[in-house]
Amino acid sequence: MSGFVAALKLIVGNARVLTDSNATRPYRTGFRYGAGVVLAVVSPRSLVELWRVLQACVAADKVVIVQAANTGLTGGSTPAGDDYDRDVVIVNTMSMTKLYVIDQGRQVICLPGATLHQLEQALEPFGREPHSVIGSSCIGASVLGGVSNNSGGALIRRGPAFTQMALFARVSASGELQLVNHLGVKLGQDSEQMLARLDRGEFAAGDIEYDPDRWGSDRDYARRLREIDSDVPARFNANPERLFEASGCAGKVVVFAARLDTFPKDVRTRVFYVGTRDPAELTEIRRHILSRFENLPVAGEYMHRDMFDVADRYGKDAFLIIHHLGTRRLPALMSLKRRFDDWVLRLGLGGRGASDVLLQRLSGLFPNHLPTRMRAWRDRFEHHLILKMAGEGIEEAAGYFGAMFPSGSGDVFECTEQEAEKALLHRFVAAGAAIRYRTMHRQQVADIVALDVALRRNDMRWSDAPPDDVRDDIHLALNYGHFFCHVFHLDYLVRQGVDAQALEHRLLHWLDERGAEYPAEHNVGHLYPAKPALAEFYRTLDPRNQFNPGIGRTSKRAQWR
Repeated sequence: MSGFVAALKLIVGNARVLTDSNATRPYRTGFRYGAGVVLAVVSPRSLVELWRVLQACVAADKVVIVQAANTGLTGGSTPAGDDYDRDVVIVNTMSMTKLYVIDQGRQVICLPGATLHQLEQALEPFGREPHSVIGSSCIGASVLGGVSNNSGGALIRRGPAFTQMALFARVSASGELQLVNHLGVKLGQDSEQMLARLDRGEFAAGDIEYDPDRWGSDRDYARRLREIDSDVPARFNANPERLFEASGCAGKVVVFAARLDTFPKDVRTRVFYVGTRDPAELTEIRRHILSRFENLPVAGEYMHRDMFDVADRYGKDAFLIIHHLGTRRLPALMSLKRRFDDWVLRLGLGGRGASDVLLQRLSGLFPNHLPTRMRAWRDRFEHHLILKMAGEGIEEAAGYFGAMFPSGSGDVFECTEQEAEKALLHRFVAAGAAIRYRTMHRQQVADIVALDVALRRNDMRWSDAPPDDVRDDIHLALNYGHFFCHVFHLDYLVRQGVDAQALEHRLLHWLDERGAEYPAEHNVGHLYPAKPALAEFYRTLDPRNQFNPGIGRTSKRAQWR
């Protein structure tokens, strides 16, 4: 055992330092993409232990990759390959789960392992919610992971995760580990004492500062969204206006705590299910609501019929689990699923995805799970919009749709409470359905090119199919997303024998010509190249390139060599 590993064990205890390759596999393998080699995985239990682990890593010149729930889709919280010039240490933060509700529930301070689901429960007595509800919260994602990785969010009035208030560690150009307190909470001057106080919640209401120039959410998002004639996308990962210290840092600093705004929970809501054969009708709806409605929608989710069908069949088990067991048990079930796959892999009984095959076969034993009217709309219409309104916006939408539908191309129905729940849940499970499809069709599908794209706010041709020169290489094209934000998830299932990377490059060139930005709401991870402004932001945060090097396909070398 090396002296460095022994030092880590003195800080956190023997059981919390993993070095065996089998034991580290779940941590060094991405949820959807990416894997690499590590020297150790360390799981500190307190902020002081986290600080001491970082001190040891910086002193020994180790690469540090901070990881929370490891639920990212682009490999941003795991190593990528084995070509780093220094040993890699993963620091997992999921044991530090505390959060503090402040200002009568209007704000919250979250430590590194606090999850969105945990935050949702903590805010419930206050009648408030976090920026994201169903979505990443269902798979156990951490709050700070969302802030660090430019998490999006389907909730229109809230925008993506963003804050200008955080407590974080950075490594200076001279190699000094520094603790920066921009949390707006008076904690003292000594680093370890500050962290110990915060960990114990030893601060009073008088210690909390309220600076009007420091935001805990993207307060300008609704205004930007209403600018429907802008040729700039509404939200995207590399937007320099929303890169600020911890927000969008992608692990280039180590965030100990973040302070965020919360949002009032809607008391009265209604869901309208729109179907049409003409995408121009949906364009008209989007532009009219954003420019003329007094009340913005809560959410507006788009699905193409092909995505409807894939989610119907290959997202059925996830739908049934959430519908019958609720979201509270889903993180534990996801963890069990991973352990099952790891066990099968160790025994040599199959590759990754064994649990998916089992779940898919079991789901076929259950009866139809979707409402009759949704199935009727699927048969009649190619394009589907699930629109959720709240308060007085319900009457605005009802009046507008009453004058518009039925039309020659489309129609709408107002969902019952059960239909609304199932429509939104069907849209949610679509996100994992393409992966399941690939698992079940390995002979036809070589890979997935999954693009997370923000189109121009004034793009009228949002439903355009890929260019002719790539269509023959695509087994199935799936389109779904957050319609009012013009953020779309384009999943292209690549035919066997086709070079998926070359296909991705052609698709990205097509999107570049359309003025799109990507990724829109996920971190660049190791899938996307960081654009110049984003890469420069990373260099400014981490001049020695010690934290999460290689992110955004930047250099993995010390000093950015």
